[in-house]
Order: sequence, then structure tokens, then C-alpha cells
Amino acid sequence: MPKSTPKSKRGSSGRGLKQRVKTARGRTASSNRWLSRQLNDPYVRRAQAEGWRSRAAFKIAELDQRFHIFKPGQNVVDLGAAPGGWTQYAVKQVQTGGREGKVVGIDINEWTPVAGATCLTLDFLDPKAPDELKRALGGQADVVLSDMAAPTTGHPGTDHLRIMALAEAAWLFATEVLAPGGAFVCKVFQGGTEAELLKHIKLACAQVKHAKPPASRKESAEIYLVAQGFKGAK
Repeated sequence: MPKSTPKSKRGSSGRGLKQRVKTARGRTASSNRWLSRQLNDPYVRRAQAEGWRSRAAFKIAELDQRFHIFKPGQNVVDLGAAPGGWTQYAVKQVQTGGREGKVVGIDINEWTPVAGATCLTLDFLDPKAPDELKRALGGQADVVLSDMAAPTTGHPGTDHLRIMALAEAAWLFATEVLAPGGAFVCKVFQGGTEAELLKHIKLACAQVKHAKPPASRKESAEIYLVAQGFKGAK
């Protein structure tokens, strides 16, 4: 279990000498850029120091601090969960104060189970996946999270369509499992959510916002949709 709940501390652990990639042998230029960025990313270093699976834990923590998404005893579904940073954070938030909330995570990639959560390895777009998640959940969800992302092509239009298709699938699932008052948090790209999808979400939820947490890299096109106060599917 991580040592503490991650909090936004801009620059608090990012100071110091920049690390260089020692050898470029056998790696492409893009691989070297990625490795250099990882070595010098303060959120990566903090995640390693505090026991979080990934720097993404700080993204959901910052969104939670702003929107108060989680409460003890809630049931949470985490879509696109690997390597498990969001799942870890959700477990910590809902299984506190003597309340035993339930967390179910799913990812297409193999991932190490997170203590306190049910972890499934399955493509969310597989027709069997929604029923598998519902069985593991055993009831309604209070929060549905989606940090799913399709492999990027480098073509902005294509990448936007791919991630919006995942967002639509995540929302459709959320409408089937969310309890009244529930929350839906989903990764989208800058430019926001597609108008038609956003219209449906706004009709079904009391509050809908877009936000880019500080832990999200500035060069990344990702932002997050946070919908709260689920009224029920229309």
C-alpha cells in the first residue's frame, strides 16, 4: 500500500540535477526522449518514492482534491486500469474510516493485482467485459473511472476519434451501473468531449466539467471530463 495520498506539489520534488540517458545504443531517438523524460519527471520520482504504480495516481488525486469524487464505502469501477495507479488511489479513498468500499479494475494488458481490489485482465470492448465487471461489482457503482487510451497514430483527427470511441463506450457502461448521485471521470482530448456525447452526459448529470490536472504533462493533449450527480439514464 502506498505510504501516503498523493497531493499536488508543483516543483516540490522536481529540483536538482537533470539526469542524462547513459547510453543510446540499441534505442531509437524517440525512445531516448521518452526515457530522458521519465528520468527527469518529478511525478515519476515521487510515485516511485511513495509506492504508487504510476505517476497517473497524482492525476486522479488532483481531480479528487478539486471535485471531491470519492467517499469511504463507495463502489468504484476503473476502466483501463493498468498498471494500477488509479486503482490504488481509489482503494485508499473508499476503504477508510471503517468503511469497506469495493474497487474493480479492468485492462487489456496483464497487470499485477492491487491489494484490496478485484483486477481483471480483459479488453473492455470485448462483449463479455461489461457482464464480467457487473458480476465482480455485485451491484451499482458510485464512481466509474476511465483512463483508457488507444495507441496514437500521430494524426490528430484519427487519435481524437479513437479516444472518443472509448469515451462513448465508457459512458454507455456507466449509465448501466451508476447509482443515483454517482460520478463519471473520463479521459478525452483537448477540444473537449464530442457535442452529442456531452449533450447526453449533461442531461444525465447535475454537473459536468472539463479539467487538466497539474500532473498531466503540458505537452499532452489529454484532459478529463468529470460528471457528477448522475440522475439516471434517459
